[in-house]
Amino acid sequence: MRIILACEASQTVTKEFRAKGHEAYSCDTEDCYGDHPEWHIKDDVLNHLDDGWDMIIAFPPCTHLCSSGAKHFEKKRKDGRQQQGIDFFMKFVDCKCGKVCIENPVGIMSTVYRRPDQIIQPYFFGDPFQKTTCLWFKNLDSLYHNEKPTLFDPVVTHTERGEFVTTPSGKKLPKWYSDNKNSKVRSKTFPGIAKQMAQQWG
Repeated sequence: MRIILACEASQTVTKEFRAKGHEAYSCDTEDCYGDHPEWHIKDDVLNHLDDGWDMIIAFPPCTHLCSSGAKHFEKKRKDGRQQQGIDFFMKFVDCKCGKVCIENPVGIMSTVYRRPDQIIQPYFFGDPFQKTTCLWFKNLDSLYHNEKPTLFDPVVTHTERGEFVTTPSGKKLPKWYSDNKNSKVRSKTFPGIAKQMAQQWG
């Protein structure tokens, strides 16, 4: 299959599909940092949505959409940033590709668009961390894991959720998230999820 990984500079998922023999490309306005620039399209992905892909897996920016930034929503609605984020997300919903997955954290798209088809955690797929992740599908099955027995074996079994810390304000956060202020680290797809996407959809 020809697959484009929209808004993926890390190439985490791209490399898993490549390992399965697929023609997969990451696409982002930034340089890739997954060591395979030959598999990277440095451009606005909207210029490439109609390039004949068999599958699109999209990771649209969540900065103006996710619930963790709700205290800034009013300002972002007024200056148009939130609507820009919504419009960008919806480009993947409305694209002509037959198979689509759109990933985002918990946020406003569950009401602006619709509820996600699946909500997953890294610890479902062997990475001992918590990061609530929403997935919206077009013609793709939910990712299988061992809480939902199926004919497909999961790549790995459930693990513990990892450590949590409490901030001075009293908010409880996963330790990995609290320790990493770099948005690239926070947004990168966990390896177990990437492997399951490639195993199941590839």
